[in-house]
Amino acid sequence: MTNKKYVFFLNSCSLEIQSLKVSSLSLCVSSCPQHQLNSLEDLQNFARNNDSFLCVYNLNVSSYTLNPKAAQLCPTLPVPPSKSFPLFNRCIPQNPECYSKYASLLIRMVNEMDVFHRILSGILARRDTVIGLSILALAFSLIAVLAFRFIQTLLIHTLIALVVFGLLFVSGVLWWLHYDYRNDPSTELETEKENVKFLLGYAIFSTIITVILLCLIFVLRKRLPFSVQLFRIVGKIIGRIPFLLFQPLWTFLILIVFWVFWVAVLLSLGTAGTAQSTSEGQVEYRALSGICYMAWYHFVGLVWTSEFILACQQMVIAGAVVTCYFNRNKNNPPPHPVLSSISVLFCYHLGTAVKGSFLITILRIPRIILLYLYNILNQKKNAKHLFSCCFCWVCFQESCLRYFNQHAYTTTAINGTNFCTSAKDTVSILAKSSAKLESISCFG
Repeated sequence: MTNKKYVFFLNSCSLEIQSLKVSSLSLCVSSCPQHQLNSLEDLQNFARNNDSFLCVYNLNVSSYTLNPKAAQLCPTLPVPPSKSFPLFNRCIPQNPECYSKYASLLIRMVNEMDVFHRILSGILARRDTVIGLSILALAFSLIAVLAFRFIQTLLIHTLIALVVFGLLFVSGVLWWLHYDYRNDPSTELETEKENVKFLLGYAIFSTIITVILLCLIFVLRKRLPFSVQLFRIVGKIIGRIPFLLFQPLWTFLILIVFWVFWVAVLLSLGTAGTAQSTSEGQVEYRALSGICYMAWYHFVGLVWTSEFILACQQMVIAGAVVTCYFNRNKNNPPPHPVLSSISVLFCYHLGTAVKGSFLITILRIPRIILLYLYNILNQKKNAKHLFSCCFCWVCFQESCLRYFNQHAYTTTAINGTNFCTSAKDTVSILAKSSAKLESISCFG
């Protein structure tokens, strides 16, 4: 197989999928067909001219046109022109009709996956609503950010009132929908019964959040001026560093590039192995034992690196804000604070971002494992409730750690200390000013 480095599928335009795996027969060939092959004679001529055999290995070239079973042992005719994909050496058809079949195949694969099917069907059924609300949320966020610079006090009171009345309205609607669906005699399908259960859960959750928020607002109402002062400072900082508004976009683009690279490496791991002959006369690649462990290592790398990129974003924002806030000459702000913060991050504080993201990874991986076990043990009620409690506890711990890391990153940006020293200072600050910080965070 040394000189046969390209993989060719016998029915390249009509791949068969079983158990989310490609079951179509594939061969190792010397070169991919550059032009369409319409007959067995074309296959024979291509094999003789290019030393690339597109039929099964045990079929001689001279038998391509003589063997009565050649139609089953050779690729489906006509064979579309194809080019080798540079990374995985697969012969990719250049026929547009093949891509339409690939799209239908992808849809069929998604339909076989019950969870994705339900999610996609729900999104597609209300796609207009989802798109409209997303655009509305984006517009409202931009308006709110701009308004923070001019009407902080009025805006904060208005937003708090909108949140309270919005939650009360949502809770009331959810309880009304649950009551209406539960008493509807036409609710017989299993999906409709599940919807009733989900509505009840959402209604209870929304009610609890509303009650907690109302209690917090009532107890911490005297600390509202701290939040007003905070947002006044935020408005000034955004006015001085408008590029901070684009920081999430840059981070998103970096994450997309990393995820594409991660998938490419994952596919390389999935196609690595040793060639072995089977009893049917075919050759298959079987993964080495070490490759399986590398896949787990690769998965940990996905979580850790993604969290590292997010930590770098938080460090850049914290550094830029600190540079402007502690600038003594207010009339002469520092030039390029975002670029300066990125430079300081890469020169001095990459270790802080690595350690903080590693702590998040330590809790994120058990969360994913518990979620996987929860789906496996979905039929066993006792185990299901046990894993639900463990999953919620791990999620809570991760949220607390993420909140703590954000303060540690800010302390690092202010003092220039390492992660451990910043974490110790953060604990001291949170212990001394926990009530004030929690009230500001609550209203914020």
